Amino acid sequence: MKLRNKAAVLLLLALAALLLVLLSLRAGRAEPRMLPARPSSAPRRHRATAAPAKAAPGTQRRRRLRPRPEAGRRSAASLEKLARRPGDLSRSFQNVLPPELWIQLAVVACGSRLEETLVMLKSAVLFSHRKILFHIFTEEALKPEFDKQLREWPDSYTKKFEHRIYPITFSVGNPQEWKKLFKPCAAQRLFLPVILKDVDSLLYVDTDVLFLRPVDDIWKLLRHFNSTQLAAMAPEHEIPKIGWYSRFARHPFYGAAGLNSGVMLMNLTRIRSTQFKNSMMPTDLAWEDMLYPLYQKYKNAITWGDQDLLNIIFYFNPECLYVFPCHWNYRPDHCMYGSNCKEAEREGVSVLHGNRGVYHEDKQPTFRALYEAIRDFPFQDNLFQSMYYPLQLKFLETVHTLCGRIPQVFLKQIEKTMKRVYEKHVIIRVGPDRRH
Repeated sequence: MKLRNKAAVLLLLALAALLLVLLSLRAGRAEPRMLPARPSSAPRRHRATAAPAKAAPGTQRRRRLRPRPEAGRRSAASLEKLARRPGDLSRSFQNVLPPELWIQLAVVACGSRLEETLVMLKSAVLFSHRKILFHIFTEEALKPEFDKQLREWPDSYTKKFEHRIYPITFSVGNPQEWKKLFKPCAAQRLFLPVILKDVDSLLYVDTDVLFLRPVDDIWKLLRHFNSTQLAAMAPEHEIPKIGWYSRFARHPFYGAAGLNSGVMLMNLTRIRSTQFKNSMMPTDLAWEDMLYPLYQKYKNAITWGDQDLLNIIFYFNPECLYVFPCHWNYRPDHCMYGSNCKEAEREGVSVLHGNRGVYHEDKQPTFRALYEAIRDFPFQDNLFQSMYYPLQLKFLETVHTLCGRIPQVFLKQIEKTMKRVYEKHVIIRVGPDRRH
């Protein structure tokens, strides 16, 4: 009993000592009492201003803190550096970024391509970091519907883009001939350097394209251009012996397998200022002056319209083209006969191109599953719960196809993108360490 009493007394003494330490620490941290404010009627004492004292030898003078520059006064270089920071989607960042640093994205939509185009634009906005300016070329009947539906998107997404709608116009040649070239209005892309005179660089995509990672990433490929390159595209096929151009083309085409123009990155300033070698004239021609004579010469030999004309242009001007890997323009041809895009196997699909109408039929259910997942995703929902997990379940139903047997190729980039979005919203905004 005596030992227990002694232990209890020692415990009480220890608790008392701890309480005293805590009180002393709290008192030390307390702010000093503020002196009462001087009444306005009280006389003020004027101090004589003394000359600044010289610093004692061996001591350093304190530097005056310079005021930080206001957001509006930041240089273009510093803004460009800011724009490259991944995962920064803050409102202040979007407001600071001037229009010349926005991503410029163009699409041409005619006929029944309204929904497909809106799903493509939605995929661009869902994951983008930098603000985007959409250039939408379409028929008069579709203009009000585009404008209405884009304005109905939630504010958290509409702040990330602006859009402009243009009519279908052709500056040279017969407009009716151009409209009938391959698909309705598809030839419009050839005239983008002429129409968008104030745009320096541009990313053109077909309506049946889906972005599975931020548009910023493909936009950065512009920095990879050398001094002569002015456009970038992916090959039409990875294996020339089974490619269309190498087997059936009746006109010149780029490289061993030709080019696919469904995803095309362009430096419009360079295109407008370059004189192009050609097979029509002994002298080089400007882009606009070359288009109609080129069409007139090859119109009976081309099958894929404007894409064939682009292949002919870069056949004669190969130094002007930057070729990017197939995962930036991944099509059914890359998996329906067996996986043949090695970059997609390593990196995952970055940009999905559902040509041949695969989003709207059952021949390639993997492509259709991705299209429907993005189309049906409610903007404000959780990406993992409402897009990624349902997509995984849908992919289980596609394993009977060759494309469906490589789900990791389709999911790798979209999973990385969703993780970055999750980290931004949860770790950066909610977590204690805001330096990420």
